[in-house]
Amino acid sequence: MKKSFTLLELMISIAILGIISGLIYGNFVNSLKKARDAKRKADLEQIQRALEMYYEDKKRYPVNLNFGDKLCETRNCLSNEKIYMQKIPNDPVNNKNYVYESDGTYYRLFSCIENNLDQGPGVKQNGYVGTNCGNCGSSGLCKYGISSPNTNLP
Repeated sequence: MKKSFTLLELMISIAILGIISGLIYGNFVNSLKKARDAKRKADLEQIQRALEMYYEDKKRYPVNLNFGDKLCETRNCLSNEKIYMQKIPNDPVNNKNYVYESDGTYYRLFSCIENNLDQGPGVKQNGYVGTNCGNCGSSGLCKYGISSPNTNLP
């Protein structure tokens, strides 16, 4: 007589494997969201450092940022100019620009946050009114922000 699995044993084994796979996949997706959010926060902090160095030299902040380009002393980035940032980063998911607001006396930087459980500094899960990150859920409002020391987030 051959030993083999019954149909019931096979179905139970497949169900258990399905449950384990679902748990692993859920954790994997959440880990990817957290990693992208960490990248966004690091990008904004890196931009913030460059903006503060720019302010130390110019006594003002740039009014506009050209995401994907350099941050230099002037808009043209001539070869003999000081470069504050080699490339101003974009959002890691869709390569869209982060949101930058400035009139030269202050700045605010905003980005999307995918992790709905993140409650860290600068995170506002219901979004910052007046911002548009486009890829931040149904509202489109940016959910993470940092600002110059002389102003607050809205």
